[in-house]
Amino acid sequence: MSGTRGPSPWFRNYRPAPQAPVRLVCLPHAGGAASFYLPVAKALAPRVEVLAVQYPGRQDRRHEPAATDVEQLADAVAEEILATLDGPYALFGHSMGAMVGFEAARRLQAAGRGPAELFVSGRRAPALDRHGDLQPRTDDEVIEDIRSLQGTGDALLDDPEMREMILPALRADYAAVRRYRHRPGPALDCPVTAFTGDADPKAPVGQVGAWRQHTLGGFELNVLPGGHFFLVDRAEEVFATVEHRLTRTPTAARRPAGRASARTADRLGTALEQRWR
Repeated sequence: MSGTRGPSPWFRNYRPAPQAPVRLVCLPHAGGAASFYLPVAKALAPRVEVLAVQYPGRQDRRHEPAATDVEQLADAVAEEILATLDGPYALFGHSMGAMVGFEAARRLQAAGRGPAELFVSGRRAPALDRHGDLQPRTDDEVIEDIRSLQGTGDALLDDPEMREMILPALRADYAAVRRYRHRPGPALDCPVTAFTGDADPKAPVGQVGAWRQHTLGGFELNVLPGGHFFLVDRAEEVFATVEHRLTRTPTAARRPAGRASARTADRLGTALEQRWR
């Protein structure tokens, strides 16, 4: 089984595992990049092949305009999955990445190629995500928010040159989170597994538990010690759970193999064009 159909501007495959029975598409947090998931790719190959999403506006895509809309990011990720992936796959997103993953899963399900499972980390349920206007707006507010979450080393934030390098992506991502509004729609039919830190101010346990209302496929909540970036210290535990869930049963039986047909891809493309006119 092949993993992707040639190079993709959206996916970084740090540890190719073409014989893996399932792929895990990983979506970064605000200000994050595909390289955040390099250790995950190393840990899960060859049992699970990890494809880390590279948003525009950072690292090797730094010369592209950064997206400022979660739904448009989800559109692009869904289209790329339909165009380049074959076989079963799952989605994993941390913080903003969970929002993008959820919206991409909705689009892919509507196109008949939904994920085997959605893993969300460090994010309250979309139906409760109604506080975008409270998100930081100015550069100073964004920097202070990142400091408070311990998501980027202080040395980087204190270095004016490095700060100017990372701020454009941070500005865009925070704007995307601020503008996001959940649109009611059909629940997912795949399982949803959620992770959060017990001291995460952005994702209180009760609000993360509300993800159960967004799926008909079963729900599991995992609470681990830590704050918003508990994932850094608890990655081994989190991805051991992910691997177990993806390999405990024949994933291929849950989702039809094969790339989306031209007709399916056209259905998604038409729907996206109509929404953004």
